[in-house]
Amino acid sequence: MAIDPKTKTLFQTLGVVVFMGAMAWASVPFYNWFCRVTGFGGTTQVAEASAKRDILDRTIKIKFDASKDRGMPWEFKPMQTEMTVRIGEEGLAFYEAYNPTDHPVAGQATYNVAPYQAGGYFNKIECFCFTEQVLMPGERVEMPVSFFVDPEIVDDRDAKYTKHITLSYTFYEIDLPEETQAALDITGDAPGIDDKTDAKASVN
Repeated sequence: MAIDPKTKTLFQTLGVVVFMGAMAWASVPFYNWFCRVTGFGGTTQVAEASAKRDILDRTIKIKFDASKDRGMPWEFKPMQTEMTVRIGEEGLAFYEAYNPTDHPVAGQATYNVAPYQAGGYFNKIECFCFTEQVLMPGERVEMPVSFFVDPEIVDDRDAKYTKHITLSYTFYEIDLPEETQAALDITGDAPGIDDKTDAKASVN
C-alpha cells in the first residue's frame, strides 16, 4: 500500500529528529572532553603541583565569581573578589559555602573562565569542584582552589593581551551520595524520617 506523501514526509521528519537527538546525546562526552583538552568555552585545565614551569615577571589579575542553580539552598560566595599573581606562579583562593537548612544537602560545582581564549591557559591544581560536596545542617565550610596561569599564554596570538581572568563557579544540588544516605538512614537523621515515625506513633 502506497504511503500518502504527507504521511511520508512526517515520518521522515520524525526520523531526522530522533537521529539528531541521539547524536546530540552521544556527543556530550566528546564535547566535554574536547572542552577540557582545548579550553573551548572557557573550560579550564588541570595540572599537577610538582610540574616545573617558568614564573614570569608579568602579572595578571584573577577575579572570582560565584552563583547557584535556582533550586540550590546553600549560600555560596568567594572569600576574595580578586587577586594579582605572576604568570606561572601558584595562587590560592577560597570560596565559602553554608547550608542554612535542617537537612544535609549535596552539591557539585561547574566552572569556567572568561575571557574564553584564556581557558586553555588557566590551570587548577586542587579544587573543590573536582568532587561532590556534602554539607550537614548549619555547616559552613571554606573550600580552597589552587591554580596558575600557564606562561605559554604570552605566546598566544589572542590570549596574550589578556589583562584579567574571571574564574566562575556555579553550584547545583545533587542527590546525596549512597554512603551518606545510608549513614543517615542508620542514625535516623534522614530527611522526613522523623515525620514518618511520628505519623506511625500517632496511628498506634
